[in-house]
Formats: sequence, structure tokens, C-alpha cells
Amino acid sequence: MKTLSALALTLTLAGALLAGCGGIRSVSSDVSSFGEWPAERKPGSYAFDRLPSQQAQAAETEKLEAAARPALEKAGFLPAAAGTSPDVLVQVGARTTRLERPLWDDPFWWRGGFGYWRHGPWVGPSWGMSARYESPRYDREVALLLRDRTSGKPLFEAHAVNDGLSQLDPGLLTAMFEASLVDFPRVGINPRKVVVTLAPS
Repeated sequence: MKTLSALALTLTLAGALLAGCGGIRSVSSDVSSFGEWPAERKPGSYAFDRLPSQQAQAAETEKLEAAARPALEKAGFLPAAAGTSPDVLVQVGARTTRLERPLWDDPFWWRGGFGYWRHGPWVGPSWGMSARYESPRYDREVALLLRDRTSGKPLFEAHAVNDGLSQLDPGLLTAMFEASLVDFPRVGINPRKVVVTLAPS
């Protein structure tokens, strides 16, 4: 009875731990930033500036902009009020590249192995074969560019890149945009590792 109780407690604690871990995500990215943001200039109002290709894909672009907003506001920017001109124009972009290594691109993909068999006092060689499949990986990148609205001069550019087993989802986008602006307006060593922890959803 005690054994069953201990097992039940262990399973309950393990389930609680997994549930807690499932709600917290840490996203590590390599960040590079460039620009000459004026030392005396404070973050002001912003508006998104869409390229023609982004205007043709409005739904996807809106998702990118929604993911970038928290990072911009955390850096001190505020959306320009309706009917007013923003201080800066913001361009955002993202891309995912699938990296898949098929089994047959390696002449030794079968990963054969040698060993020994034993039957009583007799020992002899044996051989086995197994196939190995690796899940595809994805290179993921987000980019952000801030321009002065009046002059059109680029003031700050940032990129965040990482890789993993999934494509970009809203949580990853948000974390990577936050990583790209974590040092704003400073630029640092390129690239540098930035880890962002997302709040439980």
C-alpha cells in the first residue's frame, strides 16, 4: 500500500513539474545590431512601414507586426496616434529555412554495427543493421529596421537568429523580436547570445 502511495505521489509531482515546464519557454538567439541612434534622442512614436510584397500579404504581415509590438514598446516606443505623424518608421521581416538531411545522402546511412554472439563455450562474430532518421531542423530569423520618418535615414537595424525543430510560431516571433531590441539603442558584439524567457501562457 505504501509502495502504491509513493508511486502515486511521484507521478503527481512529475506531472506538476512537466505542466510547469510546459508553460515557460526560454528562447536563445544570436543577435546582431547596427546603427547610429543619436545619443540624445529618446524613443518616440512609431508606425509600421510595409514593403509592397508585405502589403500583398497583409494577414501574414499583421502577425509579424503584432509580434514586434511588445518589443518596441518595451524599448520605449509608443504607437503613433491616429492622424499624427510617427517619429520613426519600422520595417519588420522574418524567415524560416527548413534543413532536412535525407537518409540516403550518406553512403553509410544504415549505421551497421558489429558484435559477438555466444552459445555455450562458442563465440562468433555477429552483425546488425539499423536505419536512423533525424527530424528536420529549421533556421529561423527575424529582422527589424528603424528609420527616421522625416529624413528616411536608417537609425537602428537588428537581427535575431536561432534554429530548432519547429517553424516560427507567435511565441517564438515575440521572443526573437524582444531579443533583437534588448540592448536598444546600444549596439554590441555581433553576434551575441541573448536569452528571453516568455511568461507562461
